[in-house]
Amino acid sequence: MASKPEGSMIEHAEEIGIADEAYRKAEARVVRKLDMYIAPVMMLLMLISYLDRGNIGYAATQGMTEDIGLEGSQLNIAVSLFYVFYVLAEFPISLFAKRLQFNRVIPAATFGWGLVCLCNGFVKDFGGLVACRLLLGLVEGLLFPIASALAGAFGGLIAFGILYMDGVANYPGWRWLYIIEGLITIVIAACCVFLIPQSHETAYFLDDDDKRIMRRRAEQMEAYSGGGGHYNMADVKAAVGDIKSWIHGGMQICVVTILYGFGTFLPIILKNSFNFTTQQAQYLVIPVNLWGAAIYWVGAVLSDRYNARSMVMIITAPIGIAGYAILLAWDVPAGVQYFATYLISTACFLCAGTNIAWMSSNCAPDGKRAASLGIQLTLTNIGGIVAGQIYQSQSAPRFVLGNAWSLGSLAIAWVGCWAMRYLYQSREAWKQEISQSGDNCSGEIPETWRSTDRAPGFKYML
Repeated sequence: MASKPEGSMIEHAEEIGIADEAYRKAEARVVRKLDMYIAPVMMLLMLISYLDRGNIGYAATQGMTEDIGLEGSQLNIAVSLFYVFYVLAEFPISLFAKRLQFNRVIPAATFGWGLVCLCNGFVKDFGGLVACRLLLGLVEGLLFPIASALAGAFGGLIAFGILYMDGVANYPGWRWLYIIEGLITIVIAACCVFLIPQSHETAYFLDDDDKRIMRRRAEQMEAYSGGGGHYNMADVKAAVGDIKSWIHGGMQICVVTILYGFGTFLPIILKNSFNFTTQQAQYLVIPVNLWGAAIYWVGAVLSDRYNARSMVMIITAPIGIAGYAILLAWDVPAGVQYFATYLISTACFLCAGTNIAWMSSNCAPDGKRAASLGIQLTLTNIGGIVAGQIYQSQSAPRFVLGNAWSLGSLAIAWVGCWAMRYLYQSREAWKQEISQSGDNCSGEIPETWRSTDRAPGFKYML
């Protein structure tokens, strides 16, 4: 049988190369469409959710505490209780995420928390505030930190503007803060009904060629990650039995303690600790959070480009520690204290978001990733409960407990980051040893590790 001419083989190889290049360009076009149509909607939802949960700090500086008769640590209790139902909702939702109809659940959840936020504007006492915070945690748990940073900036801007509505219709400004943000959220929920498709097959912004590419991407992702997004008990056991789920989870408790504590109580700290006026406390929050958002964006890009999730945390955590040390020193000018908030902002948003992305990228298959994220996100909100308690009203103006606890939490997370880097490097060294040994060591790989991130073919991101 005559062999295929060498020239024809070369031409065939070139045709394959051209086809692959054309596919990559078409795939890049589809990704740009997703970035254009879906990513902004999800970012907006996260931004609104952080606004609605975090505006209690702004409301407190505008007189809510006095108007509804909060006493002692009742404000702190209201802050912490949000995370009770949030924890209860978030873990099962993370497991069932890919089985839900996003185009129905997301608008419904958004409408729910918008309605609850609006109701916050009519609370009369501590009981009403607690009820609203619990319900808000439940509906927000149905859906993380650059949105937190941006929410802090926009929340300060909105709160500052609403200060001038104080007295309109005989309502204090803090009530208008809740009412207006709640109405905005409800409008966004209505828009989500039309903006969020059920799947790529029904996406209004994709043509037939785009949908074929999305189907191919889904097949490739399933082949790589070992599943279609669903989970079973074996996946849950694998996640529970993997020490990295718990180390990452413990780190997340620490970084979220400072994330939520800093994000919620910063306006109160600026007013009560630094002796700024209410107006100054509202608008001085804005640049601090914008700085945190910018650092988060730069850190996310660099960590992804250079496979350096751990290094951005290792570098920025000590900067945040220095910020808390300045606040604890106390006997420094207000300008220096305010500068310290920028140092804290450098670390808190980036560390919280990077830790989640780091663990997620190092879990396979999809079911184990879902269960591992469920564990991490459940532990995450323990940090929220803690954050609500460490900045007690009676500890003003120095807030020693809150600042010291936050410094210690960030230091523990920094040590945990080194520990996880060592763990991943050790596992990679073992995988290389197995790969170099070939079939002789195939029996050393437990059956439960095959087709998971423990398999030699899976490469961990450092």
